Amino acid sequence: MHHWRRNVVQLAALLTAAAVVDGVTNLVGHGPDGPALLLVPATVLVAAAGFHSWWARRHGHAPPTGDTGARPRSEERAGPSERSRDSSAPVSEESALWRMRTTVQDEPGSLAALCTALAGLRVDILSLQTHPLAEGTVDEFLLRAPGGLAAAELAQAVSAAGGTGTWIERADAHDLVDAPTRVLGLATRTALDAAELPLALRQLLGRCTIRSLPAAPAGGGRGPAAVPVEGALEDTVMRLRAPEGGVITVERPYLPFTPTEFARARALVELDARLGPRVPRSQDVLTLPEGNDITVRRVDTGDLRPAKEMHGRCSARTLAMRYHGPIGDADRYLNHLLSPRFGRTIAVQTASGRVVGLGHLLWDGDETEIALLVEDAWQRRGIGGELLRRLVGMAVEAGCESVYAVTQSSNTGMVAAMRGLGLPLDYQIEEGTLVITARLAPPVAPEGTVGVVGRVSGSGE
Repeated sequence: MHHWRRNVVQLAALLTAAAVVDGVTNLVGHGPDGPALLLVPATVLVAAAGFHSWWARRHGHAPPTGDTGARPRSEERAGPSERSRDSSAPVSEESALWRMRTTVQDEPGSLAALCTALAGLRVDILSLQTHPLAEGTVDEFLLRAPGGLAAAELAQAVSAAGGTGTWIERADAHDLVDAPTRVLGLATRTALDAAELPLALRQLLGRCTIRSLPAAPAGGGRGPAAVPVEGALEDTVMRLRAPEGGVITVERPYLPFTPTEFARARALVELDARLGPRVPRSQDVLTLPEGNDITVRRVDTGDLRPAKEMHGRCSARTLAMRYHGPIGDADRYLNHLLSPRFGRTIAVQTASGRVVGLGHLLWDGDETEIALLVEDAWQRRGIGGELLRRLVGMAVEAGCESVYAVTQSSNTGMVAAMRGLGLPLDYQIEEGTLVITARLAPPVAPEGTVGVVGRVSGSGE
């Protein structure tokens, strides 16, 4: 509408100017000095047009900065330090990430009231997941709040807005990954390696204790109670049927599991069951200081026979230091130890294919056990140290904060291997055994990964 009015005005002005020019031309043109009088204004108009063109190119057609809200050019050229001197400029405040879970009534306006309360505290909602329940809905938020806002103040505002059973903890940058992306990544890891299932469940569900119970315990006795095919959910405990017939229990003492979390966990277990036992088949060939070549690779229950043969070549003392129990039970534990369902196992074999060393990383509840065994004839050659370094590296990847070496003070090989890690060590005697604690570097882990404690036992280097 504005442009239409401007065009009408310009047309009217043009017609008026034409009429005036026509009148002047008739008046002047018939006079004695008519041509000279017409030449003078023509020259003035040409000069004025040229000046206007030069001025337009120099200053452009941008509107004044006051009409657009843009900063003056002098302010744009000023550096950040100069602009910060202006007391009227807003000062940036440090923020903190929080994970919050609360239960609200399943009725219109309940979530809006909660969001309004968060906005009143200048809290930004980065992501939201809803977990429907039979009564109410559990809302899980990832929040960015002002750095000075305390968790108690945040919880009080949420409670006043109708939230109940509120749980809050600090988050980090890993929590910024959205839930579907995180679940797909965990599914990929599980598909590539059966030993990843407990770790994937722990990262999916947060701080929890996961135990894999075999259908037939290696030491004998009764197995766990049977679990329905669809699993069982009881408040803070979920029980899932393991693919090999055992039971996987997941326990979280501080928050009840929601049906949504239970469905996600069950989907991961079903994926693992459909793919069957599998381990990565990569291997490394190393040369010992004496010149012998050895191969380090992942193994599973398919390597049970060569592992038992190595047991047969080990001395009673070596087996006793490794298993801390009756030597005759050593073979009974191998099937459990080699199963990717309960952890990862790496083996050292010679050029002829004979297994001379085994290293185990076993998932057991909220702890991770590390153990190694080296055949007597191959000890003191650096094999134990190589196995230990690789197992500790796996423990770091799994989110462990420390590992324990449980051995005897006379086992100088294991003590030397632990010292060779170059990590801070603590020593303690417990019930006649030497416990060496190695504190690991803080791992960089996905959302939900929790630092756990590892336990190492071994037969020496």
